[in-house]
Amino acid sequence: MYNEEYQRWLAADLQDADLSPELRKIQGNDEEIKDRFAVSLQFGTAGLRGVLGAGTNRMNIYVVAQATQGLANWVKTQGGTQTVAISFDTRLKSDVFSKTAAGVLAANGIKVRIYDAAMPVPALSFATRYYNCNAGIMVTASHNPAKYNGYKAYGPDGCQMPDQAADVVYNEIQKIDVLNGAQQISFAQGVEDGLIRFVGDDCKKAFYEAIEACQVRPGLAATSGLKLVYSPLNGSGLVPVTQVLKDIGITDITIVPEQEYPNGYFTTCSYPNPEIYAALESGLKLAKECDADLMLATDPDADRVGIAMKCPDGTYELVTGNEMGALLLDYICAGRIEKGTMPKDPVAVMSLVSTPLAKAIAKHYNVELRSVLTGFKWIGDQILNLEKNHQEDRFIFGFEESYGYLAGSYVRDKDAVVASMLICEMAAYYRANGSSIKQRLEEIYSQYGRYFNKTDSFEFPGLSGMDKMAGIMTKLRQEPPAAIGAHKITKAVDFKKSEETGLPPANVLLYELENGATVIIRPSGTEPKIKAYFTTLGKDLAEAQAQKDELAAAVEPIFA
Repeated sequence: MYNEEYQRWLAADLQDADLSPELRKIQGNDEEIKDRFAVSLQFGTAGLRGVLGAGTNRMNIYVVAQATQGLANWVKTQGGTQTVAISFDTRLKSDVFSKTAAGVLAANGIKVRIYDAAMPVPALSFATRYYNCNAGIMVTASHNPAKYNGYKAYGPDGCQMPDQAADVVYNEIQKIDVLNGAQQISFAQGVEDGLIRFVGDDCKKAFYEAIEACQVRPGLAATSGLKLVYSPLNGSGLVPVTQVLKDIGITDITIVPEQEYPNGYFTTCSYPNPEIYAALESGLKLAKECDADLMLATDPDADRVGIAMKCPDGTYELVTGNEMGALLLDYICAGRIEKGTMPKDPVAVMSLVSTPLAKAIAKHYNVELRSVLTGFKWIGDQILNLEKNHQEDRFIFGFEESYGYLAGSYVRDKDAVVASMLICEMAAYYRANGSSIKQRLEEIYSQYGRYFNKTDSFEFPGLSGMDKMAGIMTKLRQEPPAAIGAHKITKAVDFKKSEETGLPPANVLLYELENGATVIIRPSGTEPKIKAYFTTLGKDLAEAQAQKDELAAAVEPIFA
């Protein structure tokens, strides 16, 4: 079957010059043909994500057109403005895929608002809301290696598309022939017909104003003398991040030169993920040379931010997503109470795999902290529920351990632009008071306890990878462990049983242990990985780390 599909693609007059040579090159290689054509990229709540190339199991203009036709079929049933917003990052073919999607929508009579240059995820979420769109499309593979690209679909609230709508779109996609089933006109034709228009300066200005309105101590950063090294990791953060920082008065910004401008090959960091040391290496070197207070990096679609903070001895230390979530929550709460801007009955939200340290901080400041499933759309969902009751101002902060943060309700996805602004403002505040981010973090640990959080990932590549992952999760449910290592499990929660959790069903298992530690097992929704999240609490870092290492050694055989 897959051979027939391969032959059909081989014989077709393909409109992307890169695809036909690739197909000719794999002629006679059954394994390569099977890899590209045995399955199709699955459209789910995270949209599409895959390796660039020819075939149904690759990211290319045909798969993008097919997905967009499915989305268009759904939009046509929705009434409203019949408009879709589009943005794209700096990855290979992101601009091509965004124009392909715009041409399909326009051919279906749907209006398009598209950015004229690479702009991040939060800018797409904002434009979707600003223009009252039915949907939004973000062309990105986030922080994946250069050979990947992807396509995220958003609902009218600017939040990633809910499961129900994604299922409808997926069912529509199944009816569409990948090579010629999508209605299409050229991008130029769509512009000429007035169906495709660029996002206006008014929308961009409103986006920046909404972010800058989230300052906790307005005006403070301008007088602090903060020195910053910033890397957009060759992605879409460059313009918005530097614009907002300059607007709030941070002007001593040194940009990592080899990571400044768009480069979809990510030649200086093969894995442009600000969670990992290698992505920050160039920036750290420059920070030491400049004696910067802070080194900051955003991923290619600028929805995540990672930092390295300067320590008293002049070295730089990476800050984890959990630590930054705790630091920002603490800073926002203390600052808003001080300034008299804390709303009545404030709400913060975090993913359930994030640090319990946030619960202790929220309790200290009398803030309601809600735990939701992994995926920022669930944080967006909490804001939507508040908005329905005209209470969105109660939302003060949301975060995930995977370096995603949001303050304010102007968008419904994680925003590295507002996070960069708040991190710099926070660093400026501590600097002005003779302290530092490092010192404040140590104070938080001494006040609430030395929490240690670590995530281990286990990869299951190839076509059988997903089956292996499913088998592991099934076995854990059918033969539940009584202990992890030497520690008895005192409570086990299966998040597939929503009647017990009060949350939508999710493929997540949580174990609470007698020593106070927790272990959470969760397959990734976007990559062939199972993740194990460990949280331990010790009298110091060494003790907490040792507990984690012991638990990790006990868990590893499960994934062998």
